[in-house]
Amino acid sequence: MRARRADLGYFLGFGAPGLLFYACFVFAPLVLSVGYSFTNADAFLPNTKFTGFHNYVRLFHDSDFLMQLRVTTVLTFIIVLVPNLGGLAIAVLLNRSGRLYRALRTVFFVPVVLSSVVVAVVWQAMLTDGGLLDRLLGSLGVEHPPGWLSDPSIALYSVGSIASWQLLGFCTVVYLAGLQGVPDDLLEAAAIDGAGTWTRFRRVTWPMLAPSLTINTVMLLITGFKTYDFVQVITHGGPGTGTTATVAYGVIQTGFTENKTGLASAMAVVMLAIVAVVSSVALRILQRREVEL
Repeated sequence: MRARRADLGYFLGFGAPGLLFYACFVFAPLVLSVGYSFTNADAFLPNTKFTGFHNYVRLFHDSDFLMQLRVTTVLTFIIVLVPNLGGLAIAVLLNRSGRLYRALRTVFFVPVVLSSVVVAVVWQAMLTDGGLLDRLLGSLGVEHPPGWLSDPSIALYSVGSIASWQLLGFCTVVYLAGLQGVPDDLLEAAAIDGAGTWTRFRRVTWPMLAPSLTINTVMLLITGFKTYDFVQVITHGGPGTGTTATVAYGVIQTGFTENKTGLASAMAVVMLAIVAVVSSVALRILQRREVEL
């Protein structure tokens, strides 16, 4: 009995504040969003009415929302693929001892700790028409550089590249941690058996990086699906009509600019469901690969 009281007192003293904070600022808003998604809630309409699945049906007949889903999918694919590949390559190159390599690790990680808004503002200044990159290309003889942010066919890939640049350091650190956990004995044994550098990496190193791949992929998936700040600062959803507008950007615009709280809540719930399903499936597949290896 005393042990149970002690456990209860420990929970009330240390666990309850955190649980209360989570309930107030995470769980309660989530429940309210789900509830609002079944209504016609609007900041300028005093009478909120229950509308059932009307908002959800409307979304999947809305060309703008379907466009935002497509943009979000493409952007997420870029954000998952580029930092993973680039981070792995850089981690392999920096997996050495010495002051120079330690300094380079710090340099590659610096963008991760910067604010996304700061990164977006800097890159916007560099990629805007007539910006630093265009002037550099002009000095090399390129008379008509592409519109990195003004060309609808390129802008989305520019935004994806900027986000990938900031996330590159995170993936590098995770892969470096995995590489430093590879036993030297296995690599030496493979070398003695005649395995070359590529064979040792493919047969020994890469399988042991499975946990690192899982962490990076799931984190990048979630980050890609909820991308908002880069779009807001760099392109404002343009150029043109929604060529870089993600679902997260659409939620903010619908809820706070158009004041359609119910519809914006439905968009957020749909996005939450997609992120949960895709992340769960990816996690299951990647963890199964870890077990098989």
